[in-house]
Amino acid sequence: MIDGVGGSTAEQELAAMVPQKSYVPIAVEERQLRIEQAQRLMREQGIDALYLNASSSLFYFTGLRLWASERLHGAILLSEGEPVYISPGFEEEKTRAMLLVGDCVRTWEEHENPTALVASCIREGTGAQPVIAIDPATPFFVFDGLRNEMPEAQFLNGACVTAACRMIKSKNEIALIQFAMHLTLKVQRAAARILKPGISTLDVQDFLAKAHIKLGSDSPPPFRIVLFGQPTAYPHGVPYPQELKEGDMVLIDTGAPVDGYFSDITRSYVFGEPTSRQREIWNLEQRAQAAAFEAAQVGTPAEQVDRAARRVIEDAGFGPGYKVPGLAHRTGHGIGLDVHEETYIVEGNQTPLAPGMCFSNEPMICIYGEFGVRLEDHVYIDEEGPNWFTQPSASIDDPLSE
Repeated sequence: MIDGVGGSTAEQELAAMVPQKSYVPIAVEERQLRIEQAQRLMREQGIDALYLNASSSLFYFTGLRLWASERLHGAILLSEGEPVYISPGFEEEKTRAMLLVGDCVRTWEEHENPTALVASCIREGTGAQPVIAIDPATPFFVFDGLRNEMPEAQFLNGACVTAACRMIKSKNEIALIQFAMHLTLKVQRAAARILKPGISTLDVQDFLAKAHIKLGSDSPPPFRIVLFGQPTAYPHGVPYPQELKEGDMVLIDTGAPVDGYFSDITRSYVFGEPTSRQREIWNLEQRAQAAAFEAAQVGTPAEQVDRAARRVIEDAGFGPGYKVPGLAHRTGHGIGLDVHEETYIVEGNQTPLAPGMCFSNEPMICIYGEFGVRLEDHVYIDEEGPNWFTQPSASIDDPLSE
């Protein structure tokens, strides 16, 4: 049996877990600096207002955590001054109780058009023909309402502000992601120890949720991909449960937030003794991941990192491009308050890597009808180059070591 796989139970592992709480949340002062940075970007680009829907970007700038629904609830950030919060009337007191930055709340009642209120607030603080950036997470009905209320306005994709700010993490953000990653790595190791013949993917998924909560994540993991055998070749899994058997490749991909910041780790290993074919593909995946890491230098375009991993896989006779058997998707994605965010490690993305960028390194090898291998760890860039949040798996025989 592979080191660290089997030999325990879910009950034993959960009983041994101690909540991890030694992290420092994002301070109000940092959120205020984020708003100032956004406003600088807005002025540089001639943007008069940024509409933030109930989204991770609203939380990023203001600390106000709301959930999107059919009721408009968000904020307006003008190029100068404090945010203007837009709230349903019956939610005003709750909204005010949650505010960390500013205190201006404007409300609308159930029979009223909330986009008319947003338009009115923007007109009060801008010129005759405002340029308005829209949070990319804004539902279409909100954008449609705004453009109908403000035919004189020019609308832009707000990613030119939101992504530009969020793509570069502060030291505090990196520390939070680091904490979340180490929490999930503990869960990954515990999940490997509970494996036994006949265990269901549903049982493992249930354990992933309970373990993250026990260790102190904000919420259960929103993704809990657990696959055995042939379905490990499918990046996002299959829509049916499985039971584990000897010789199966195991793939577990999970993560959960801490103070809103996500972890995301995938481990692949064999339940039993690996075959020569499993060893060959696992080792190839390891080399591809290492090549991507070495390519991730300051100033290197993001697409070059994807090319470095893909070249290793193609040189071994797989692909080319996204063709399967081979690497069927991009090599990585940014991470932060969303599991997937800018910048993406993919062909065509010429964004130069810069200190503060954080992204996954996961050049998965998919062989339909056999198995797949994904080793996913995340990287952050500092002035010297790339750094691992979690050390990659050492070998197929020791896949869960520190």
